[in-house]
Amino acid sequence: MPKKKEQIMTKNVPAFIARTQFGQILERVSQNSERFVVTKKGEAKAVILGVEDFLQAVVETPDALSALQREAARSGANKLTLEEIEKEIAAVRRPEKVVKNKETV
Repeated sequence: MPKKKEQIMTKNVPAFIARTQFGQILERVSQNSERFVVTKKGEAKAVILGVEDFLQAVVETPDALSALQREAARSGANKLTLEEIEKEIAAVRRPEKVVKNKETV
């Protein structure tokens, strides 16, 4: 049975509170995928949500990118750190430089 998608709670926050606690709201949005509706005089004025939430809600992922993401998840490449990715790239590029040096000699 497929897992049920986690329901995201949207919280109302007055504009004054949003302004004074904006840093904390940003942390909660990015780390906990929380969403906030900013209100002024009880009327909704804006929504604060994380970039990933926004992209999932608004932008359709191209098929080619979806395929790459699935392959990365299958192989575990999606869990590599930036440093590990840079090492992989450097390892692939090194042999090319050696070949170029041999050709110029």
